[in-house]
Order: sequence, then structure tokens, then C-alpha cells
Amino acid sequence: MPTITNRNLIPSGQVPGRVSNDMTENSGNLLPIYMVADESASMTNYIGDLNHGLTQLHNALLGEPMAAAKVRFTILGFSDDVQLRLAMADLRHENELPQLTARSNTAYGKVFEDLRARIPTDVASLKGQGYTVHRPAVFFLSDGQPNDGDGWRTTRNQLVDQSVTKAAPNIIACGIGAVKPETMLEVATKPEYAFVSTGSDLGAEIAKFCAALTKSIVKSGNTIGSAQPQLVVERPQNFKMAIDVV
Repeated sequence: MPTITNRNLIPSGQVPGRVSNDMTENSGNLLPIYMVADESASMTNYIGDLNHGLTQLHNALLGEPMAAAKVRFTILGFSDDVQLRLAMADLRHENELPQLTARSNTAYGKVFEDLRARIPTDVASLKGQGYTVHRPAVFFLSDGQPNDGDGWRTTRNQLVDQSVTKAAPNIIACGIGAVKPETMLEVATKPEYAFVSTGSDLGAEIAKFCAALTKSIVKSGNTIGSAQPQLVVERPQNFKMAIDVV
């Protein structure tokens, strides 16, 4: 399965090649990861598959304690609004993950508004605890086109603009169902971070997404704190890069 690496995963707020003066007092190195899941009504028949996939992810991370220790995991569900399901968790210390619930519409704008407020606060909190924080990663999953107008693009652009949001995240966008490839390209921060499913069985596609997310977390976590920290993005099995879909 193709793997994409980003070797420019520098600590958020630091300059490449410059070592912070307080590194000797560092509590450790962390990578914040946000899993953003579509909870619109169209996900009703598949939300169980997504919850099962997240349970499998949790179980896998419990078996990879070294990687899990380097990650703080947040789960956000979005529909007409954004619901925080899990906040900055060390998955080694979680008994089980919360359940996602299918609800109403597909408002992309709410997601990016939430992340613009949430990520800087989370990064500041971790830094306040003495951690070196690497640039956050957002794994975005949707089965439908946004139905809240075009304003989401402006908010998304502000989120990923490092002159506006210092801890601007990398965004990996995965579309299933009715999502258009060009929409995932607009969400993702790089063309190689935008994927769309090729299968019609959405439950199976969600399972593949969760398996790839698990591998991405484990491989990325294992690099954090090393001489070459990097975000490793696994393409879900049988998904295509959105830029290659015509």
C-alpha cells in the first residue's frame, strides 16, 4: 500500500534547524491527531462500521505503546455542528472510545471554525505542560458534499495558513459515497493527501479508512522524537488519489 511521508513535520512554532533553548527541560515530543468524522444523516447505515473501526484502531494502538505515547488523539463528529467525542487523549489510558452518532446535515464550515479555535488552544496547553508539539494532523472523512454554502473554503484557508494559524495542521481528506474528488482536493493541504474511495460498499470503505488511519498513527508516532520526525500517511486500500480521478 502506498505510503506518503512529510519530512517537514517540524515542531509547531519552531524554526527548522533551530533548537529551542529549553529542550533540556522538554517533557517529551507529541503529535496531535484529529479524526474528523461525518455524522450527517447519510451515515446512518454506516456509523456502526465507523465505531467498529475506531474500536479496532484503539485495540491496535494499545498493542503499540511506544507509538501511542507520542500521540494525543481527538475525535470530532460533525453535522450541523461539531461534537467533541474525545479530547487530546493518550489512547493507552482509555478503556474504550466514545460512539459517533448519525444526525443531520453536512456542514464543512463548522469543522474548520472549530479547528481554528481548538488547535491553537490544544497546542498551547501541551506546550504549557513542557512538551515539544509537532504540527497537528487532521484526518477528515466525509460521505457527502457540503451543504452549508461556499464559506467553508475561506475558513479552511485561514486554518491552514501559518501566518493566520501558527499551528496550522496538515489535513488528510478521504471521501466516500457521494463526495466529489475536487472537494477532497480543496480540503486537503496537499494533493497527495486527498483520497476518494472506489468501492460501493461504504461499510467496507470505512473499514479501510480506519485501517489506514491506524497505520498512519503508528508509523508517525514511531518517528516522533527521532532525528527525522515525519507525518506518515497511508493511503486506504483501494482508494485513489483524488487528483487522479477524472
